[in-house]
Amino acid sequence: MSRVTIKSIANDLGISHMTVSRALANSPKVQKETRAAVQKRARELGYVKSAVAMVMRGDAPKIVGLLLPNIVNEFYARFANDMAAACDAQSQQLIIHLTNDDLTAQQQALDRLQEVQAASVVMVPALRHGNEGAPFAGTMRVIELIRQDNDTESTAALLVDDGPAINEAVTHLANAGHKDIAYIGANHELSSGRNRLNAFLRGAEAAGLNVAESLIRTGVPTFAMGRSHAKNIIDSGTATAMVCGGFEISNGVLSAVLERSNRTTQEIAFIGYGDPSFYDWVDNGVSTIQVPVTELAERAAKMVALEAGESAASASFAARLILR
Repeated sequence: MSRVTIKSIANDLGISHMTVSRALANSPKVQKETRAAVQKRARELGYVKSAVAMVMRGDAPKIVGLLLPNIVNEFYARFANDMAAACDAQSQQLIIHLTNDDLTAQQQALDRLQEVQAASVVMVPALRHGNEGAPFAGTMRVIELIRQDNDTESTAALLVDDGPAINEAVTHLANAGHKDIAYIGANHELSSGRNRLNAFLRGAEAAGLNVAESLIRTGVPTFAMGRSHAKNIIDSGTATAMVCGGFEISNGVLSAVLERSNRTTQEIAFIGYGDPSFYDWVDNGVSTIQVPVTELAERAAKMVALEAGESAASASFAARLILR
């Protein structure tokens, strides 16, 4: 079956291909009835716009990239959903790539976005080690999300100001009588990991607590990492409370805490990070540091909608402690 083109639609309807082209672009220069007839016939024939032709005409679709480590993490899934809706409202096409926090996958995703002439990309930068090079995004506008690459801190970023909420979490636990509070978060190579750990330590100092080195656990932010460290701390009996500094880490720690509560009457206080839907009802509600997902996504959509040459200003949104 031959490909349906503007010319074939024009021949089918007995009108000029220029009229068809304008009608498909919803041009007011074409009578309303003619536009409707052309668009109806195009749908019936299965007409699909040619991206190559659009690029040649200089009116290519506005393509935006979104690079996330995964969408198993509910924060990333909700962010992608909200940003997709915001981009759609602005007639932008959002292309999502999953990097698994891998530098090679990240660069491959950036290369593919450049191939389709994406104008902007919002990305959670993968962790780099040693002499590994900075990501290359060509002429695309880059907006870093949640964390910043060490060598691209001048790049626009959408960050979460979670320090005050983490401080408040430590104060809340200290006021409840907890003197041995553990912290489980991302490793210091990640800007978000450094900032959250420092906020925890400042909160502990303000509360007059001396946190044992063994109660500070950091690593690659995964569910398994959080669960493993939480189980180790629980089994050692060295802490009566835990504060988390990462989305997937938090779910891993929570699984270990709930498993322990099913085996013994000795409970351990827990304050998570992020606010998945199930935190509202599991175990009578989970206290957590809530991140403003929708606000981040809406600001990201506005930043990628800027015209070429306009600079995107970094923005930070406050997290808040939710006690349940």
